[in-house]
Amino acid sequence: MSAVDPQMSTGSNWNLPNALTTLRILMVPFFGWALLVDGGDSVLWRCVAYALFIGAMITDKIDGDIARSRNLVTDFGKIADPIADKAITGMAFIGLSIVGDIWWWVTIVVLLREWSVTLLRLSVLKHVVIAAAQSGKLKTVLQAVALGGLTLPLRQVDGALDVPGEVLFYVSQVLLAGAVAMTLWSGYEFFRDVRRARRDAKVSPSA
Repeated sequence: MSAVDPQMSTGSNWNLPNALTTLRILMVPFFGWALLVDGGDSVLWRCVAYALFIGAMITDKIDGDIARSRNLVTDFGKIADPIADKAITGMAFIGLSIVGDIWWWVTIVVLLREWSVTLLRLSVLKHVVIAAAQSGKLKTVLQAVALGGLTLPLRQVDGALDVPGEVLFYVSQVLLAGAVAMTLWSGYEFFRDVRRARRDAKVSPSA
């Protein structure tokens, strides 16, 4: 979910940030499988899914930082990085809807927004530069925390962990509600900014 500057110089596609991005993409099916073992009721495999999800979030932050600090932004990275981000979060939304922890309408609304913004961003990448907004960054954080929390086996544990698990589950649901709100708002801001940038680009040559 890291944003890179499309105007930075590009280099060879064979570098560490791109390797980490590829690793995140490869992690998606394993994450989905672990989340869905025994219909989502396996405590062990949901913990494995949580570890994979957190690993993906960490590598996302690392590869973005490395790409910017070492000027290793490439055409492959510009395309693959947002796809990797949306793939892992999309799998989390779909998997958690399958096991009944997220309503399907929430998943559908969020995925429609995420992929429409991603596809539009990629389509205008060479012509319009849209900087990452604060609302988008907040959306990313809220999504990561909420989805990470809901991936844990919070309602599958018994004994002393039963009540804390229930509490954390509903806290994650509240965070998810905030994530959905910011997802819709940041999507509106993005489409608004693209429209303004295109309008300014048409006006500037004759100015």
